[in-house]
Amino acid sequence: MSDYQTIREAVRQWESNVDKVLQRFPERKPQFCTGSGIPLECVYLPTEQASEHYLDKLGFPGDYPYTRGVQPTMYRGRLWTMRQYAGFGTAEESNARYKYLLSQGQTGLSVAFDLPTQIGYDSDDPHSVGEVGKVGVAIDTLGDMEILFDGIPLDQVSTSMTINAPAAVLLAFYIAVAEKQGVSKDKLRGTIQNDILKEYIARGTYIFPPKPSIRLITDIFAFCSIEVPNWNTISISGYHIREAGSTAVQEVAFTLADGIEYVKAALAAGLDIDDFAGRLSFFFNSHNDLLEEVAKFRAARRVWARVMQEKFHARNPKSLMLRFHTQTAGSTLTAQQPDNNIVRVAIQTLAAVLGGTQSLHTNSRDEALSLPSEESVRIALRTQQIVAYESGVADTIDPLGGSYAIEALTDRIEEETWAYLDKIESVGGMVHAIEAGYPQKEIQDAAYAVQKQIEAGERVVVGVNKFTVKEDAPKGLLRVDPRLRQVQIEKLQQVRAGRSAAELEKSLHELQTAARDSSQNLLPVILQAVQNYATLGEICNVLRQEFGEYRESIVL
Repeated sequence: MSDYQTIREAVRQWESNVDKVLQRFPERKPQFCTGSGIPLECVYLPTEQASEHYLDKLGFPGDYPYTRGVQPTMYRGRLWTMRQYAGFGTAEESNARYKYLLSQGQTGLSVAFDLPTQIGYDSDDPHSVGEVGKVGVAIDTLGDMEILFDGIPLDQVSTSMTINAPAAVLLAFYIAVAEKQGVSKDKLRGTIQNDILKEYIARGTYIFPPKPSIRLITDIFAFCSIEVPNWNTISISGYHIREAGSTAVQEVAFTLADGIEYVKAALAAGLDIDDFAGRLSFFFNSHNDLLEEVAKFRAARRVWARVMQEKFHARNPKSLMLRFHTQTAGSTLTAQQPDNNIVRVAIQTLAAVLGGTQSLHTNSRDEALSLPSEESVRIALRTQQIVAYESGVADTIDPLGGSYAIEALTDRIEEETWAYLDKIESVGGMVHAIEAGYPQKEIQDAAYAVQKQIEAGERVVVGVNKFTVKEDAPKGLLRVDPRLRQVQIEKLQQVRAGRSAAELEKSLHELQTAARDSSQNLLPVILQAVQNYATLGEICNVLRQEFGEYRESIVL
C-alpha cells in the first residue's frame, strides 16, 4: 500500500470518529466558506499529486512560476517598502505630513490627490467646488509639486502616485521637480498608478475614452523605458475592484485581464515585451479572510508568470514576475467602534506579508470617519513595523507554503481565475468586456450578495451587526479648512501672472499638434508644457478637445 493510500485509510477511520462527535456537537454553520464564497473543507490533507507537481506549481522563491515569491531571499534580504498613502489640503500641509511619516520610519512616499486633480481640473474650475483638498492634495501646477516635495530629496526616496487619467501630467510634474533639485530622470524610483481600465470598471476617475487613454499609457511605457528606467510605469490595480465589492477571484482575474490588455496595446504600439514588462507592477487589496488572501497573492503570481511566458513569450525572467503593492481594505473599516479597525488592519497586514507583497500601506483606524489624524497614521505604520520586526513571519520565505489549506485555496483561485480570463478573451479582451458591462455586472452581483448576508446577519461584522455598543460621537477628527479652495486659487493666479504667455501658448499648441499625431509620444511635449508652468487643467483641456470625454454606460 502506498503512503497516500495509507493516509486515505486513516482518514476514513478518523471521519467515522468525527461523525460520532458531530452528533453531539454539530458544526456552527451548514457550510463554511471563504469571504469570497469558496467552500472550505473541515481539514485539508495531502493530495496524491502534491509532490509530483511541486516544481511545476510551487518551485522555489525567485524561480518560475514565482508562487513562493519573486525574490530568492524575500524579506530575509530586505523588508517590503512601508508606505502610508497620504495627502490632503494644500501642498504645504501634505509636505509636513510626509516629513512626519519619514521621521517615524516610513520608507517610501505614497501620494493621494484630491478629486479635481484626479480628473484633470484646476482648483478654480467650477467642477472643483467643494472638493479641493478633501480626499488628497490639490496639485494645479509645477509650483504646487515643488512645494509638495520641498526638502525631500527625490533621488533618496521611492514615490508612489495614485493618479490615472492625468498620470502623464503628474509624472511630468515629478520629473520637472527632480530636475530642479538636480536629480536626473534615470535616478528616480517609484510608481505611477496609470491604470485607466479599472477606472471604467470600478472607480470612475476617468477623463478620456479608452483608445486615447491607452495611448497615453503606452506613451509612458515607451518614454520611461529610455528616460526613467527605474520607474514602475503602471500599477495595475485590483484594489479598487475589490473595494467596489468583487470577490478575491474577481479581483485577481479582472486585474490580470487589464494587465493583458495593456501588454497587447504596448506590443501593438511597437514595443518589445522585454523592454517594458519588467516595469509593470500591480496593486492589490488585503482583506480580512487571511488564508484566502495569502492564497490569492500566490495564485496571482503563478497565473501572471504563465501568461507572460506562454501567451506573450517573454524571455527576461523579470518580465514574468508579478511585483505588487498592497493596501489594507478600506471597505472593511467601520465607523462604529473604530478601534476595532486596528485589529482588522493588523490581520490584513499579516496576510499581505505572508502573501509576499513588495510594498504596503496600512489604513488608519479613523478613515471611515475622516482623513486620518497623525496619531492614527502612526499606529497604522507601527502595525507594519511590529509585523516586520517582532512577529517572526518575515524571517522565513513563504512560511505558509506547503500548508494543505493554502495550497488547495491557491489552486482553486488559480483555476477560477483562468476561467474568467478565458471568458474575457472569448469576447475580444477586457476593453470589449468593459464596453459590454461584463466585469461591472459581476462585481455588482458579488457586492449585492455580501450586503444581503450582512443585513441578514449571516456574515458578522463586529460592532455593526453583532456585539454593538452605545457610542459617543467621535472626537479629534481631522477636517480640511473650507477656505482652502480660495488659497489654491490665489496661488494659481500668482503662477499665471508670473509665467511667459508666449512660451505657454507655444507649448500648448505643440501639445495639440502632437495629440493629433498618433505616432508622436506625448510625454516630451507634456513635460515642456509643465516646465512652462501650464496648469493641469490647461493641459487636460487641450487633450479633452482632441480626444473627447468618456461617458459611462449604465449596467443593470
